[in-house]
Amino acid sequence: MTASQQPVVLTTGSIEATDEEVVDANVLVVDAMHRELLQTDEMSPVAIRSYYVDFYLTQSLEGGFAQYVFTSLDRDETDTLVREGMAGMGATAHLDLFNRTVEAFDDLSEEDVERYLDGALDDDEEPTEGVRAMEELDGEFEELLETENITALNAAWLRGQDGLLALDDEQLTAHIGRLVALIPDIAERRAKADADALEDAPDFEIIIRELCNIAGYALQKITMGDPNYLHNGGKTLAWHFSTDHGDFIMVEDDDEAFMIDPGTQEIVAAVEFAEADGEMVDA
Repeated sequence: MTASQQPVVLTTGSIEATDEEVVDANVLVVDAMHRELLQTDEMSPVAIRSYYVDFYLTQSLEGGFAQYVFTSLDRDETDTLVREGMAGMGATAHLDLFNRTVEAFDDLSEEDVERYLDGALDDDEEPTEGVRAMEELDGEFEELLETENITALNAAWLRGQDGLLALDDEQLTAHIGRLVALIPDIAERRAKADADALEDAPDFEIIIRELCNIAGYALQKITMGDPNYLHNGGKTLAWHFSTDHGDFIMVEDDDEAFMIDPGTQEIVAAVEFAEADGEMVDA
């Protein structure tokens, strides 16, 4: 079965639920397929584009277009999927704004890109014309949400697909298993995924994996980076991630890194960095 023939899959409880729950159900299913090493072109094109429109919405709500840029691993591909998703669901005003925002960001100088992504100016520093334009577009995004409900459009698009499947947890696991069984090179994909996780992982992922090992938790997904997280009275970069025991945050502080429960602020695990060889040891 080709990707264009793959149906949208939602959970049974989401079909008659709220628009947010419908979109979240699609995200859950796509994430589950990704974890089993299904590739984008082996899933429903509608499901994938819905997923990335929601990704754009979530990141922009967290920290404006800067947050979307910061967390997008491949802007060219992600921008295309967002555009196609907005067009497919009829979010014409959001599509127009997205295109204008991408154009404005891509026209920024290197210095203005840094200023905008950093999100902070010195007390006596006025924003440049380029940074001010990006901030105005971020404001326009927030205003547009009140007149064009992109989540409602996204949910209606998902619900309206021919061949839509509504599956419970057991049925979903079986469905994904059948798709995986059709992949001729699944053994090679798994071997490569294991090797890549060790060799090509960015430093923050290696640290998060080590913290999860110390805590005895299974890492499920690194969800986003937050460059403006408040830690010990100052802004720092924090990485949000999910495990089989819930959601946590990783922050670095001098020669240590901490795994923090965002609700209680409890430090669940910590590692120290050895100066000589960069290795990590339990704190």
